[in-house]
Amino acid sequence: MQEKICYCEMVKPILLLLLGLDFLLGTLNVFTNDFVQLTWPILLILIAVAMMMKEKCKCCKA
Repeated sequence: MQEKICYCEMVKPILLLLLGLDFLLGTLNVFTNDFVQLTWPILLILIAVAMMMKEKCKCCKA
């Protein structure tokens, strides 16, 4: 029997990875400072939403 994969477990690590890449690429001047200043608050908001949605996830409650 195949085990059910819960993708909601991967949302927070992926968003944290994107946040880290945002800062790294901004430091290396791959992204402009304006882009970094715009995206990091959005990524933090998405992380918070992912944390709140975890409680409502039906696939994780087994």
